[in-house]
Parts: sequence; C-alpha cells; structure tokens
Amino acid sequence: MESILLLAHTEAGGSLAKPALEALTAALALGGDLTVGLVGGAVESAAAAAAAAGARRILAATGEPFTQPRYATDAAAAEALARAAGAAIVLAPATSRWTRALPGVAYRLAGRVDTHATGLAMRDSVPALTRWFYRQRIEAVVTRATRPWLILLDPGCFAPWSGTPAAAAQIETIPLEVPASRTTVTGMQAPKADEQTIRPDAKLLFVAGAGWTKKQPDGAVHSAEAQQLILGVLRAAQASLGGSKSLVDLSGEGEAVLPFMTHLNQVGQTGSTPRHPKGLSTCCHGEEPHVVGWRFVTERRAVNLDPNCGWTRGKADVVYVADAFAVVRELNRLLS
Repeated sequence: MESILLLAHTEAGGSLAKPALEALTAALALGGDLTVGLVGGAVESAAAAAAAAGARRILAATGEPFTQPRYATDAAAAEALARAAGAAIVLAPATSRWTRALPGVAYRLAGRVDTHATGLAMRDSVPALTRWFYRQRIEAVVTRATRPWLILLDPGCFAPWSGTPAAAAQIETIPLEVPASRTTVTGMQAPKADEQTIRPDAKLLFVAGAGWTKKQPDGAVHSAEAQQLILGVLRAAQASLGGSKSLVDLSGEGEAVLPFMTHLNQVGQTGSTPRHPKGLSTCCHGEEPHVVGWRFVTERRAVNLDPNCGWTRGKADVVYVADAFAVVRELNRLLS
C-alpha cells in the first residue's frame, strides 16, 4: 500500500472547508498510510479533525504568510510538506489555491499531476482516478507509474468527512523559509449576498435560456419582467444561476437582455458542470450542448412550451409544458 499525503489549506478559524473534508474521505478510501499536510495561519482545529480521521502524521506550514492565497507561498509550502512526508500519492481538493499552485509543485518534485478527478479507488492494488474528457462526454480511468503523483479532486464528488474531532493532535511544524513576494493582500471585496448569482453549495440550480428574451404571446419582449422573475427566485430560494450559451452570448454582445448574466454563469458543453441536488431549466430547448453540463445534477426538471423539446427525450426527470413566465411568477408567489 502506497503512502498518501493530503494537502489542505485551512479557513480563517483554522478549520477545514467542505472540499478539504471531501478530499479527506477520498484519501481514507484508498487505505494507505495517511499523512495530512496543513497550510494556513491556524491549523489546530483542522489537525484535530485529521487526527480523529486516523492520520498517522500531521504536518503544518503555518504563519501569517500562509493565511492568504498566493502562488509563491502556497507552492513553497506544498513542496516542503511533500518532501517532508515523502508520500507517493499527493491529494488535494481542487480549490483555486491548489489548482493554481500544484502543477508547478509537481514540476519541482519531478512528479506528475492530474486535475479534475471525480473518483478515486484502488484497482488491482493500484490507485486509479476517474475523470471526464471532451466536455464531460468521455469518462476515463487513469493510472500512473510516476511518483510522486499529485491529484486534484473536484469538489462535490465525495461525501465530506463528518467525524468528531480529536481532543488534541500532535502537529509537526515544517521549517520553511518564506519566499519573497511582490504581492500584498490589502482586503477582500465581494458582492452583497442578495447580488450573488453563483452559489456552488446551493440546493437548486436555476437555468435560464434564450426564450426569456424572445417575443411573448402578446408580441412584445418582456426583458424587465424576466429580470425581476429570475432574481426573485434566486433571492427567495438562494439558488445558483446558470445560463445557456445562446443567452450568455446575447449578454456578451452588449445587448441589455439580462445584465446579471455573464459567461461565468454558462452551463453546458462549453460551460461549467455543476453538481447541485436539484435543477430547474426554463426557456431552454434541452439539446445536448446544454444538457451535458447537467450530468451531475441529481434531479432535473424543465419548463418549456414545446412538448417536443430536447428535455422530453429522456434528459429531464420532469418536464412542465407551460409558459415559463407564468410558472416562475407562481413560483415566486409561493416562495414569498
């Protein structure tokens, strides 16, 4: 059984975020000798969770320089932890910090890195990861002989570890010379909660299609009402917003259609592949380029006036043949 190192950066209070707890579950499933490497300003709470999960060693690169995401410090910390652990397999959640830093760390360690892993298991006594290629159309199983092998695990693919943290944990602090940095973090700016449209942890994914911008039965375009209806659902249900490529492109061309819709909201073959428990598609014809991004949504429903739309051909669990404006208007009434 090969040795395993799980890399995780801690939150402000020193705890582990959900993606790190998911990666901890994946590491435990491999059954190897587990070492946990922690990066952050405070690591005590995270170390207690790692100790309770059964980690043999807990290493840490801690201090003020490691509280903020920065390539220079994150890469240096990951390299030092990997060399101290001497593990053959290095796992990490695919957060923005590790996705940016670990490919460079793999080069420094003369190893290999694989990203977007959606599954991890032992096959014939060899670790193997599962991932998708060609815009989520081809699923592949990947193994490597090169060590160390660094693997970034996509969030939402494993159940987060939920044990009771240990009363105390023994932490080995790794001495590390902090590299010179040309960047300084002065603060953080974020939109208000009711203005946020992308919520990865939301229970509902609400997807809007280009039908919202077309002429309605009265022969007029009701883009202002469409904005109010869609934002009403997002705020009341705390849902995440997705968009079809056709609708996103309209916004990108400078048309005042749905000003809050950007390419970051795009779901589908050329967009994102979210993993929400439930999804509701409105005014979207449900063809393969749109639906491919819904592969990992557990329960899929759609609203469309066309009974022959692509959603009815086995792509949705339930299809409502109705006017999306009327359905969402009633939905907002119920939610309020």
